[in-house]
Order: sequence, then C-alpha cells, then structure tokens
Amino acid sequence: MKVYTIKDIARLANVSVTTVSRVLNHRPDVNPATREKVERIIEENHFVGNKNARGLKQTSEVIGLIIRGRSNPFLNALAESILSHAVSLPDNFVTEYIDEKDDEFETALKMTLQNKVKGMIFVGSLIDDRVRVIRNLEIPVVFTTVNAKAASMPNASSVAVDDRSMGRLVGEQLLSAGHRRIAVFGSNPIAEDSLAMRFQGFCEAYTDRGLSFDPDDYRECRFSLEAGYTTARAYFRDHPDTTALFAMSDAVAIGAIRALRDLGRSVPEDISVIGFDGIDLTRYTIPRLTTVEQPVDEIAQRSVHLLLDMMEKRSAPRHILVKAFFRSRDSVAPPHVRS
Repeated sequence: MKVYTIKDIARLANVSVTTVSRVLNHRPDVNPATREKVERIIEENHFVGNKNARGLKQTSEVIGLIIRGRSNPFLNALAESILSHAVSLPDNFVTEYIDEKDDEFETALKMTLQNKVKGMIFVGSLIDDRVRVIRNLEIPVVFTTVNAKAASMPNASSVAVDDRSMGRLVGEQLLSAGHRRIAVFGSNPIAEDSLAMRFQGFCEAYTDRGLSFDPDDYRECRFSLEAGYTTARAYFRDHPDTTALFAMSDAVAIGAIRALRDLGRSVPEDISVIGFDGIDLTRYTIPRLTTVEQPVDEIAQRSVHLLLDMMEKRSAPRHILVKAFFRSRDSVAPPHVRS
C-alpha cells in the first residue's frame, strides 16, 4: 500500500503544499470548497498529517518548518515559497504555524522528539536567550528573515535583508520629506531581532540630523491587519500632531490606513505611511503603499539551498544578506501645514 506524503495530497488536490498544510493545521484562511476537497482526498488516501500523528514516531526523516506568526501574510508567502522550492526534494516537510508570541524553539524541540528531523527552517524567528533550548541539537538549521550571525550557533545559517540599513533609509525618507513627529509600530524594540535592527537604523537617521526619536511615539504591535487597525486608532486619536507612521509590517500599515480613514484622516495628506515587507497587496491599496520590499523568492531559494548544503555536504554555516528594495509609491508626502 502506497504511503502518501503531503506533496502527493497537494498534487491530487491540485493545490499548493502550503494549502494542504493549512488544512492540516486547521487554519481559517482556506476556501471552504478547497478545504472540503483536500480533506476528502486526505481521507480517501488514508493520509496522516503531523497534527494527527503527534506522539507517534516517524519512520523516515523529515525537515521541520516553523512559521512564527499565523496572521502575517509576508511570512505565509515566504513559507509557501520555501515549500515550492523544496517540492522536488525526497524529504517530507513537517510544518508548524505558531502565534508570534509562542516559543518557536520549544516547538522545535517537541518536533524533534516526535519526528526524525534531519534539518529545520525557522521563519520569522526571534533569536534571544530562548535559543539555548536548541543549541545542542545536532541538526543543521536555517533562520529565515533574521541574521543569526551574532548567535554564534555552530549548526545555524541565516538569510535576511540588512534590516538596520533599510530602517535607516525609511527614517531618512520621512525626515527628508519634512516630518518630525513620526510614530513607529513594531515589536519589542530591545530584542535582538530583525525588527529591533529596523528600529535602531530608523533612530540613527534622527541622530544623523542632530534629532532624537521620542519613545512615546513607539507602539508594540502584533503583525496583523486587525492589530494595525486597533493600534493606529488608539494612537492617532491621542496624538493629533503626528504626521507620519513607519509600520514594520505591511499588514500593520494597511490596517492603520483603514483606521486613519475611519478617524477622518487622509493618507498621505494628513499622515504619511511606510510599511515593510513588500507583500502583493501594497500595490493595490488606496493609496498604494510605500514599502521596503523583501525578495521573497530569493530568500526562500537561498534558505533551502543553505539547508541542503549543510545536510548533504556538511557545509559550514553561512549568513547571507540579500538586497531589499525601497518602493516609493503614493502614501508619502510632505507634512500638511495647518492654517
């Protein structure tokens, strides 16, 4: 009897591997008709996904893929691209979507206890003291979207953009346009991750001009449309003098634009907005969103190749910085002068 893999199910259902993974993980962002079709094919072929197989040892080796941020469309697109580049590999991928507040390293440890994991890719990770949990794992890992060089892990590679320089560029663009009171929506600004690097670079643009960023204008925010909306609605209601927003996620920026409209504020006439990631939706928002575009396909391809090199060739870890692009569109203008 044939043992079906997640790739087989995707082929039979004529959907992506990521879609099958979302069905297995009971994700809500799947079309009901597609979900029904995938579930029918899963049942007809007696496929057992990793959600149903927890606690059972796998008899073959797998590659782990952990995505930290269920509501972040950029990370979902990146995970799908990784699976697409890996579709020709003989190895099965075990995927886990976790909340951005959950612990990806504890998740990884549990995954290795439940499966014969030969390698692992972390998407949207935060490298801090928690990483000690996996320091002794004798498998190669790749951190995608975060530079892991400073972590000095003997089995870890990474692929990321230069977040610090791009954060600085965002600051330079807004300050050069004449903005001085700028809000920033991001994650914990003191953590040592890619988002903290963006904020540090942003603050350097102020320092270069002999200015300083007011910490009161920073808001910690989940990376979702809803969080962007609620954070912006609360912040801008109480800060009428702010003229610009740097959202460290396009999803947050898009949610914020909706909130500003509901508050009777116009973008960019009243508030300029810059996002980060470069998701497809930014080209279709009203106005079209200025953003820093991360090259999803290149990041995904390099991540897969790095992992393969370490698994198959015993290559030493490498830390690759890829080029990001500043996409100037319609959501930035000089601050409006009140009469």
